[in-house]
Amino acid sequence: MSALPERREQIRSAHAALILQVVAACQNTQLRAPVEDHLRVAAANGWGDLVAVLQQILGGRRELGLLQGLDEEDSVIVESILMGLQNPETLPQPTGQADPGMAAPGLASVILAARRGDPQAVAWLGQMASQMQKAGGDMARVGAALGPLSRGLDDRRKLEKGMGPLGRSLLQGVLDELAKAGLH
Repeated sequence: MSALPERREQIRSAHAALILQVVAACQNTQLRAPVEDHLRVAAANGWGDLVAVLQQILGGRRELGLLQGLDEEDSVIVESILMGLQNPETLPQPTGQADPGMAAPGLASVILAARRGDPQAVAWLGQMASQMQKAGGDMARVGAALGPLSRGLDDRRKLEKGMGPLGRSLLQGVLDELAKAGLH
């Protein structure tokens, strides 16, 4: 599987708030202080490469060379910011609460690819699980369920243990998508 469906949009959606904040701060210097605070926290949490590039963008750099050396997730974030600065219509929609209906199909497609042994899907699931763990709460619990799901373990009652309504809804959406594919 060369390209995972909807993966780029999943990344854009997951990081919509950051993308929108950086674009807004580039357009209005009064909005930079909160973004700088956010970037300091992100750097402390292991996002140093991305933060360095975002600081360059905030400083006025706009060339595609900024993408060199970034992993896929960071590249999608930076590309989205650069495109959004040129054309605001390309920006992702701001996200309020996570919409399980939007996330479930993408997660399920990656889980299916991982079950089939796609190394890119396995790596991406690991990265997604790690990010979800950092988010805490229900997202951390859903992230913890991604590994078992990729190995074919899909007992909803075991997987949803400790989840609140949002986590259970997202998990059920993923399980429903897996069922549509005939693998649940």
